Amino acid sequence: MATGTAPLNAMTRGWRQTRIILEMIKFEHTVFMLPFALMAAVIAGRHAWPIFWAKIPWILVAMVGARSAAMAFNRIVDRRFDALNPRTASRALPAGQLTVPQVAVFTVISSALLVWAAAMLNPLALALSPVALAVVFFYSYTKRFTSLSHLALGIALSIAPVGAWIAITGHIAAPALWLGGAVVCWLFGFDILYAMQDTEFDRSNGLHSMPARVGPARALALSRFSHIVMVFLLAMTGISAHLGAIYFVGVGLVAILIAYEQSLVKPNDLSKINLAFFTLNGYISVGLFVLTLVDVTWGILR
Repeated sequence: MATGTAPLNAMTRGWRQTRIILEMIKFEHTVFMLPFALMAAVIAGRHAWPIFWAKIPWILVAMVGARSAAMAFNRIVDRRFDALNPRTASRALPAGQLTVPQVAVFTVISSALLVWAAAMLNPLALALSPVALAVVFFYSYTKRFTSLSHLALGIALSIAPVGAWIAITGHIAAPALWLGGAVVCWLFGFDILYAMQDTEFDRSNGLHSMPARVGPARALALSRFSHIVMVFLLAMTGISAHLGAIYFVGVGLVAILIAYEQSLVKPNDLSKINLAFFTLNGYISVGLFVLTLVDVTWGILR
């Protein structure tokens, strides 16, 4: 009886641990990065659809591997501060739901997944995969010494569209750089909003962030300026890639959603931060990708 139930119990435990890990890395937030990577792939591959469809599965594997590795590594590095912060004390590591070796193994596996997928794409993608991992891992330490940690996060996530472009074409081109810059500004702006929740905690624990350094009001102004620049860079992406009207409608909708997002957050009122950070940013990334795909497809069919 016990022998028969042992495999089932092991599977149950394994599934429970997997769910905890996916919750720990906020797997559902891959929606922030993946649509911009797919945008770059669609634009880069519009003149060679067979290449695009052959490579897109490996791009997805690479993006998921990179983000999973980055998030798991961040949880290991920040576990002491997460335990001290009431907002994050319930995360898996400080709560004792997972051990550091378990998360470290997951980080290694996710990193290997990125490198393997990059090897399946092209030599340049493979050669740059360790650089990508170094950048995303380095971000986790930046809050210890610079208030520009938000910029470091933006640079880390901008690897997604630039990497996807390289995966399709084997080189870097102007549209990929414009789009990567837009992602930097997008992340810089909304990560400042998110960091406003921890302003006092950061100050009292020697951590650096824009809200902790310049105060919530000035940090909010900087966030808004960064998002204005983001919209401009998205427009430049379309111009440099010779995209059509549907794409630019998408940019206009992004501008409207960004303005609404910013209106929800005030220096003395963070009650709507989850709507601003999670829901609207998901709409922005997915919506712009869908309209880009429609624009490119329409251009091919005309």
